[in-house]
Amino acid sequence: MKSFLWLLIGVALGFVVAHKVNETPKGREFFGTLDKKARDFGEAVSDGYRQREAELRSAIDGD
Repeated sequence: MKSFLWLLIGVALGFVVAHKVNETPKGREFFGTLDKKARDFGEAVSDGYRQREAELRSAIDGD
């Protein structure tokens, strides 16, 4: 239970620090870049999933 409390405190402090950093121009630039990279990664994973799904469906339909 004590570890969970420390985890919650760490998460809360992380949000507070991120909010303060986001108030600066360099912070907004950093989080904007981070957001773009995360979105690009998510799109790549999604595209790969769709491609693999199509391959598997094609293999199943071909049998």
